[in-house]
Amino acid sequence: MTLQADRRREAYRRMLAIRAFEQALPRCIAAGEIPGAVHSSIGHEAALVGACMALRDDDYITGTHRSHGHPIAKGARLAPLMAELMGRETGICKGRGGSMHLADTSVGIIGESAIVGGGIPLATGAGLSALVRGTDQVSLCFFGDGASNQGVFHECLNMAAVWKLPVVFFCENNLYAATTPALSTHAQPDVAKRAAGYDIPGVIVDGQDLEAVHETTHAAVARARRGEGPSLIEAKTYRFDEHAIGIFMPSHCRAAEEVERYRASRDPLALYREHLLRAGHGDFELSGLEREAESAVAEAVDFARKSPHPDPASVFDHLYSNPIGCVA
Repeated sequence: MTLQADRRREAYRRMLAIRAFEQALPRCIAAGEIPGAVHSSIGHEAALVGACMALRDDDYITGTHRSHGHPIAKGARLAPLMAELMGRETGICKGRGGSMHLADTSVGIIGESAIVGGGIPLATGAGLSALVRGTDQVSLCFFGDGASNQGVFHECLNMAAVWKLPVVFFCENNLYAATTPALSTHAQPDVAKRAAGYDIPGVIVDGQDLEAVHETTHAAVARARRGEGPSLIEAKTYRFDEHAIGIFMPSHCRAAEEVERYRASRDPLALYREHLLRAGHGDFELSGLEREAESAVAEAVDFARKSPHPDPASVFDHLYSNPIGCVA
């Protein structure tokens, strides 16, 4: 399904927002405003936005430890996201979750996790919930190539296939699990081929091509809504930064020439900008969207800086949505 002009603009806006948001984080870390490390999704923007643009607001997603791009791609507001990373009360999770545990049920984000593959069973459960409730909602699970070697990946694909759950399993294969090359841990390089073992569709797509990702995901989502069960999509993508920012990470696991080659020729923002120009969008229009993204992120940083930290006395608040009282 081809994106219409207004949806193409929105897709580019979300990609720009992810890039600007991630680029702001090293400065905030250097200033001591964000505790711990963050995991940048620069390079993954087309995969994230292309997939989320195929979903409705009431469809579910789960993310990964490389987590900021997922909520932005799904339509979450930037200011509460930045406030969460700074541990502020106005954060999307009241400052309790931080960088790797973002959730926003208003746009269908039911959680992200530092546990490798931790979102896979949650997304499968969300698909089961939709089936039991009789809705046509779809659950999409983002995970990396490293998570595809976890047992829970196989357990959930099998369960979803047997029960025909409306789940789209979406692998962001950026070729490295932290610093470990996928070629050294995968018996064969294509995660999508594992779908054959569960008799479900397995599709490989260029993760740097937003339109290709959107078309592939749209087909999988439509299949799930029709009650035909899950699909496995493998987006071949690449992260431009090191595994984590804010802690020491060895840089020798990837050749500098490899990283530079991707930056120079496979930048998803540059590729989509060229696509938009060919589709009739003007440079003035696109430059305006680029300025808006920079401004929106600057406003989000300012909002977070001015927001209060949580009151230490509230440390046990927000732990339960429906606490069970003690029986006398």
